[in-house]
Formats: sequence, structure tokens, C-alpha cells
Amino acid sequence: MEKIIPANSYFWHAVYVKSRTEKKAQTELQIQEIETFLPLQRKLRQWSDRKKWVETPLISGYLFVKASRKEYDQVLQSNYVVSYVRFEGKAAIVPDYQIEYLKLMLKQDNSEIEITREKLKPGQMIEVVAGPLIGLKGKLQKMKGKNKVAIELEQLGCSALVEILAEDIVVL
Repeated sequence: MEKIIPANSYFWHAVYVKSRTEKKAQTELQIQEIETFLPLQRKLRQWSDRKKWVETPLISGYLFVKASRKEYDQVLQSNYVVSYVRFEGKAAIVPDYQIEYLKLMLKQDNSEIEITREKLKPGQMIEVVAGPLIGLKGKLQKMKGKNKVAIELEQLGCSALVEILAEDIVVL
């Protein structure tokens, strides 16, 4: 028997947006009073004549929206939203704690975060026990060098590659 979810319950979902329209999609949905989260990262970009710091989406092509069943179709009517990220035929629900972890990772000014879409095999559950990302838990996907760890974000089908000292991680 399938669980009935009230129409006024709000959940985080990931949506695909048209190429390079993440910020426009966010603005449009916020005007409609739909809560959004667009993880942005500052990067130094090099042009032929200058360098400039720019804010780029951490996960290109994605935007997170917190919507109820009533707002579900309203999100899809945005000029920039293509579709919801689906899991087993339904719009995938991203747990609140994963959104909070993304926000926590982005607060670290000195840690460059790299998102990878490569399919990784399930590994051990880990927890960060020291440093600025203390408390972060997830599946260890791989080590890249001494200080980079790929942590699986299950509902998105991707992994976050963050810089963490190996000694700051314990296996659960």
C-alpha cells in the first residue's frame, strides 16, 4: 500500500534546466515564491586579456526546488526547467540533510569542490571527524590523491569530490 503524502508537504527535488540557464531558472521560480537552492562556486576564469572571479553552478544543468504537490506543475511551466530528476519513475526527493551538506561544503572558501557524473561503485560509509566539513557523512567512492575524496550524493546520481585530509576521515 502506497503512503499518501499531503498536498501541502514540501520536499526538495532536483530539476534539469536548459543549458546555462541555472540562474535564470532560479530567479523565475523565486519570483513565483518557490524556494530554490542553486549551489554556486567562485572560480577564477582566464580570458585572453584578463582574469576574473565568476560564480558558476556547482552542478551544471541542475537546480534544487522545494515544492509541494500543488507546485509540482508550476515548476515545470518555467521557461527554463526541462524536467524533474527521476528515480524509479517518480520525481526524486533529495533529503534535507543532503541539501544542508551541499551548503556546508560551499561555505568552505579554501576547498575547491568538483562534481563528477562518473558512475562509482558503492563503498564504505565514512564520516569527517575534523576540519571544516566535520560531521559530513556519506559513501566513500574513491580517493584522488592524498586529500580528495569522492562522496556519493545518492539521489542525484553523482558524486561530490571534496578536499579533505585522509586523517580527518573515519570509516563507520
